[in-house]
Amino acid sequence: MGSAAPGDAAGRTELASAPSLPALFARAAVTARGRGGDLPTTRLARTGVRADQQQLAGYARVCGFGLSDVLPPTFPHVLAFPLQVALMSDRAFPLALPGLVHVRNRIDALRPIGTGEALDLEVWAERFARHRSGATVDLCASVSADGAEVWRGRSTYLARGATPPDGAPEAEVTVEVGDVPDGTIRWLVDGDTGRRYAKVSGDVNPIHLSGLTAKAFGFKRAIAHGMWVAARALAALEGRLPAAASVDVAFRKPLFLPSTVTLATAEVGGGWDLAVRNADTGAEHLLGTVRPR
Repeated sequence: MGSAAPGDAAGRTELASAPSLPALFARAAVTARGRGGDLPTTRLARTGVRADQQQLAGYARVCGFGLSDVLPPTFPHVLAFPLQVALMSDRAFPLALPGLVHVRNRIDALRPIGTGEALDLEVWAERFARHRSGATVDLCASVSADGAEVWRGRSTYLARGATPPDGAPEAEVTVEVGDVPDGTIRWLVDGDTGRRYAKVSGDVNPIHLSGLTAKAFGFKRAIAHGMWVAARALAALEGRLPAAASVDVAFRKPLFLPSTVTLATAEVGGGWDLAVRNADTGAEHLLGTVRPR
């Protein structure tokens, strides 16, 4: 984890630098056994964070966004993600990070964010919930500029076989969409997509990197990052998205690499309903909504 700044308020730790993601994933693997208990109340923060322009250009290229003077709506997730991993890799976090599956993601982009803006980030965990396959937890993020919130996100992760606390609520992992027709846009998702996205996002969860490492966590092949699928779908609508938008996506069947998928869209009330499906079987990989705020 990056070094903590002095004078932090109780329950909030401000990091002076971004934590090393490979080191955090390695620590999480070593300390995966024997976890349990309730969610920590710790909040992790960084201030004055600016997007690295080289990373941003690589991210846009891998996800299909054009280069512009505003951040893609999914990019603040990349900025906050190291803090979320730092929280999840700590021994106080009750669920083992290796093998966690991203099952839902909600974003509120409150206004366009300039690529050079200084941003303040804060993350925390909440809603330890019951799921038919185990337990879920929400990793939340808030991004502010000049003292005003400009973006917030909620990532729901599933831990298969985990046991939530007594009295835990039911997991909320579905997104309701209308009638989305068969998709007319086809993508060939290459076998190295997970590695390419990991390079620009820092998300080096082994289930995405190779068939060998994915099999260690029960997957027959490497699977695409859910946030890559979401970003790729939004990139296809670039120029037609609301300037301020709420995005809510559920990650359904794993998108095994390589695969061919289709993107289907339906315009709804100034926004969109989305579906990413396997081109051969019709299996749903992503269902989502985009609505103006």
